[in-house]
Amino acid sequence: MRIISGKYGRRRFEVPPNIKARPTTDFARENLFNVLQDRIDLEGAKALDLFAGTGAISFELASRGCSRVVAVENYPVQYRFIRKVAGLLQATEILPIKGDVFRFVPSCREKFDFIFADPHFDLPQLPQIVPLILENDLLNPKGIFVLEHPEKYDFSALPAFEQQRIYGRIHFSFFTARP
Repeated sequence: MRIISGKYGRRRFEVPPNIKARPTTDFARENLFNVLQDRIDLEGAKALDLFAGTGAISFELASRGCSRVVAVENYPVQYRFIRKVAGLLQATEILPIKGDVFRFVPSCREKFDFIFADPHFDLPQLPQIVPLILENDLLNPKGIFVLEHPEKYDFSALPAFEQQRIYGRIHFSFFTARP
């Protein structure tokens, strides 16, 4: 795993071979952050990374100036990896949480400037993630929520949908906070 830019940029970490994650490719991640830099000031922002996997998005967010990044991951191997890398970086802005996203979100009382979700593409509840986030009012005004998903899903009919970006087989759907 490579952190692309920012204060932790160009650092590489060996991902455990038994990890149960499909990390967002460097190409897709770099393009995502290119889009975000024109949309949101990450300096001092609060972010939520759901289905955090290897934590690549969390580390990129922290590296680019987020003051708080909550990384929620249910699988023990991935959770331990995120904790390990955060410790090696001394990244105190990252808070790893071992837990199920579908339980965490309804119980969360915090609001975020940026939310990213990268569920397993075969997750049966994947279509429920957007309503889960938006109905629980986790975004600050002007906040952005990005869902990474396979091409078989189309969220463009949802009221909070803003745009979709495609990078190879990776699709990012962007949503904004409800007024």
